[in-house]
Amino acid sequence: MLAPLRNTLSKLLLLVLLPSLAQVFLASPASPQTKTPAFRVIALAEHGGIHKPFVDAAKPWLAKLATENNFSVDYIENTEKIDDAFLAKYNLFIQLNYPPYMWTDTAKAAFIKYIEQGKGGWIGFHHATLLGEFDGYPIWPWFQQFMGGIRFKNYIASFVTGTVTVEDKTHPVMKNVHSPFVIENEEWYTYDSSPRPNVHVLASVDEKTYTPTTDLKMGDHPVVWTNEHDKARNVYIFMGHHAKLFDNPAFTQIFANAILWAAGAQENHKE
Repeated sequence: MLAPLRNTLSKLLLLVLLPSLAQVFLASPASPQTKTPAFRVIALAEHGGIHKPFVDAAKPWLAKLATENNFSVDYIENTEKIDDAFLAKYNLFIQLNYPPYMWTDTAKAAFIKYIEQGKGGWIGFHHATLLGEFDGYPIWPWFQQFMGGIRFKNYIASFVTGTVTVEDKTHPVMKNVHSPFVIENEEWYTYDSSPRPNVHVLASVDEKTYTPTTDLKMGDHPVVWTNEHDKARNVYIFMGHHAKLFDNPAFTQIFANAILWAAGAQENHKE
């Protein structure tokens, strides 16, 4: 007699609980799905030496920016993987302090095609203008012309603080960047000549503001520029020596702007 009663009670309980359970399942979020990134970035990053702290600071900053703007970032520490097929996967190439030497011949050929044919964008930092004979490698003539025909001459080893003036406030890379702005304790490079005749200068450092003062100057001193002779959207940003740059709002604004512009993610851009 108890068994039929238990069955009846069980059925009644199910009738009471089923609507509630249905609401729980319907309210539960669907299984998370991987969102397709709007664009993909490959960063060729220095993996040691005095610039490692800058690279280490760049990675979490880039990860946060990527999450906020729906793009992905992969890293390599040498050029062995670089060929046409490898670069075809990426909309933007960031040279994160890696110099213009120690590249394989295959990587050089693929990179030249990537830039000249506009297959993707490019951002270079700091060491990208270390153009000369370094570490037993000859100068790369194509890259020298890409950077405005300059040759590395010297740097301020004692480090000085300088004021940077934005020259083209209308360019997307300089959007919301207040001018002038200060860059502290930088080892400002000097070159054998100014790249200005061969590139479009976006910002330059005023050498008269160097603190402490130094005799190591080059006169006209661009520090951010783009080479409009190539199809790829490209920008060189000299600053990139130390990790504290990521505490500088002008630097991070330029970096973020450069990513969105060079990757083609900014609608309001200047061709």
